[in-house]
Amino acid sequence: MVGFALFVAIAAPWLAGADPQAIAPFNRLEAPGAEFWFGGDLVGRDVFSRTVYGSRISLAVGLGVAICGISLGLLVGLLSGFVRWVDQILMRVMDGLMAIPSILLAVALISLTGASLKNVIIAITIAEIPRVARLVRSVVLSLKERPYVEAAIAAGTPFVLILWRHVLPNTLAPLLIQGTYIFASAVLTEAILSFIGAGTPPSTPSWGNIIAEGRTVFSIAPHIVLFPGLALSFTVLGVNLLGDGLRDVFDPRYVSRK
Repeated sequence: MVGFALFVAIAAPWLAGADPQAIAPFNRLEAPGAEFWFGGDLVGRDVFSRTVYGSRISLAVGLGVAICGISLGLLVGLLSGFVRWVDQILMRVMDGLMAIPSILLAVALISLTGASLKNVIIAITIAEIPRVARLVRSVVLSLKERPYVEAAIAAGTPFVLILWRHVLPNTLAPLLIQGTYIFASAVLTEAILSFIGAGTPPSTPSWGNIIAEGRTVFSIAPHIVLFPGLALSFTVLGVNLLGDGLRDVFDPRYVSRK
């Protein structure tokens, strides 16, 4: 499912077949059929075309948040795990961020900076950093007790070299698994933000704002909500299943517990 969603996002200009912004009043609330596979929306735009192009926004947000969140969270987690006095400061900041619901934090940040794709990615990333930082910190604290790390410290090995040789390789597997869940969470959060009008601008098709536009006429034109909703659901499900599969591969202890 994830591979299919990526293919749709990349091939959107060829698959869509119509301009997602083209208004055709005569096709307003057109039912799904041979000409309009997913029907028409409130102003006659092709829902299929808008759903296909909406995959680009959702996947771009998911990928951007996953990369930025893991990179920044990794840095914070490494510093917290190895430097005692830094740990006290950074973890209190992370605790403060985690105390605020991610949606509320994202809405507040976007209200200050304005709705755009870049600001949506930044807002969701800030909410995801503490989770990655705590994961990396726990891995680092356990690794510090390993004999080979203690031997490297006792031998005077530079701090950066210890991180590069002994710590980073052991964080890659949990970070890869966590990255899939961050990706899925970011896609869902972006849809929620767009649904409430705090995400991408209405002129940019995304699954969230397509659903938001169709909710007022759901009783007479459910197709406007149905198809982007299914696309969102299957994409999030596929990414979560990918994360479960990676966990089975990289964490043998989890498999044995099952």
